[in-house]
Amino acid sequence: MAVVQEHTQEIVQAYRRHASDTGSPEIQIALLTNRIGYLTGHFKLHQKDHHSRRRLLNYLKRRDFQRYKSVIEQLGIRK
Repeated sequence: MAVVQEHTQEIVQAYRRHASDTGSPEIQIALLTNRIGYLTGHFKLHQKDHHSRRRLLNYLKRRDFQRYKSVIEQLGIRK
């Protein structure tokens, strides 16, 4: 867990706007981009991890239904 926290701190240090900045849009975008990269690699390695994939799909469905429909159509999942 410490490795993840250190990596997060490195990202915050690299993108912060001032000394006490921990939540500016730049930092949030950098952290989300990092998380997306991690999940992409995880799902390539663990192709049968359907539970995590299902949770992400449900999240996307709640947030942006059009993007959800686009993703399931492109991937050929969930009729």
